[in-house]
Amino acid sequence: MLVEGFAAPMFATNTWIIAPSQGSECLIFDAGMPDTSKEIEEIVERFKLKPVAIIATHGHLDHTFSIRPVANGYSIPAYIHSEDRILLKHPKRALSTEFAATLDEMDFVEPGDVRELRNGDAIEIVGMRVQAFHAPGHTRGSMIFTIDDEILVSGDVLFAGSIGRTDLPTGSAKDMEESLRNKIVPLDDVLRVLPGHGPETTIGHERRTNPYLKDFSKPSSKNKGRF
Repeated sequence: MLVEGFAAPMFATNTWIIAPSQGSECLIFDAGMPDTSKEIEEIVERFKLKPVAIIATHGHLDHTFSIRPVANGYSIPAYIHSEDRILLKHPKRALSTEFAATLDEMDFVEPGDVRELRNGDAIEIVGMRVQAFHAPGHTRGSMIFTIDDEILVSGDVLFAGSIGRTDLPTGSAKDMEESLRNKIVPLDDVLRVLPGHGPETTIGHERRTNPYLKDFSKPSSKNKGRF
């Protein structure tokens, strides 16, 4: 399997480009800010890939800022959970007051083809099995994705050594706890975890070392986690 990634200049949001092999169809997960379409294009051309979809793990602007130029540029659908779709046009609804104030002069428009995801949905791509799971907590529509029982794209649900913050609008410490217990903890140790920020890890390593997986009583309304 081919996995390429890079961190966007703002907030170091990871974009992941995943394909069965060089010269095949590929999926793009998250597209950060500012416009990262050129960086994505460079990877696509270098490995002779054919993008078939771009997927937002959740609706925060640092994961969706470039989704429209990428989706429209390749004429591919953009996928996002139904609960977070509204954030494509109204990102301020899930941001801090300070960050939202910086967007007053900006208008946001959906990509031409937006498709809503729900828990358990499968995304078709030649040579890979991609399963989507609703894992709210960081946002109401946060999702995680397993690929061929080898990879977990965890978005801002799970990081190396931490979890996503739950104190922003539509976040919920209670939902995050349930997502960790019911969606993350049961996963196989061998899964390679590609998070929304920071270095990759594995489920086994996080199960042993991540304090939010070792003690589910700790996440609370005071939890600010990472971005």
